Amino acid sequence: MIRRIERGSVALFAGLVLGLSLHGCWISETTDVRGETDQGPVFEEQILDMLTGQADAWNAGDLDGFMVDYERTPTTSYIGSTGLITGFDAIRERYAPRFLPGAERDSLRFVDLHTRQLDPRFGLATARYVLYRDGQTTSTGPFTLVLVNVEGSWKITHDQSASDPPPAEPE
Repeated sequence: MIRRIERGSVALFAGLVLGLSLHGCWISETTDVRGETDQGPVFEEQILDMLTGQADAWNAGDLDGFMVDYERTPTTSYIGSTGLITGFDAIRERYAPRFLPGAERDSLRFVDLHTRQLDPRFGLATARYVLYRDGQTTSTGPFTLVLVNVEGSWKITHDQSASDPPPAEPE
């Protein structure tokens, strides 16, 4: 299915990229050589707690608990194998079938978390998701989160996830 990209979405995305790019120039002058702000360890701990809560909610079959960390706006976005999805409600709809009674849903954990607080309002996180069943990995992949601080709580305003290709069959 081909989705038309609306001008407002493109402008919003371009503004975000430009703003983060320009902000990155400013932040490099105010951070140490590793690019960490004074809040680096606190920010990382907050994001680790967020992701742990998301994995716990996923594994318990709690869709609302899984979605609680996404910003509840029509501009929150997700990019995955099905393309761009815009809006909290649309993202929730994307995940909902996996949480139906009797639906098969592998267990989830996150690994290799890297965070960067850009300023008091915005941050980035990268990590890998791992889906597993009966001790066997069924799917993995990297993801990037753009986070916004909303009244003291970090929320996901953009999520881009990818799946690793399946391992090659031995010849």
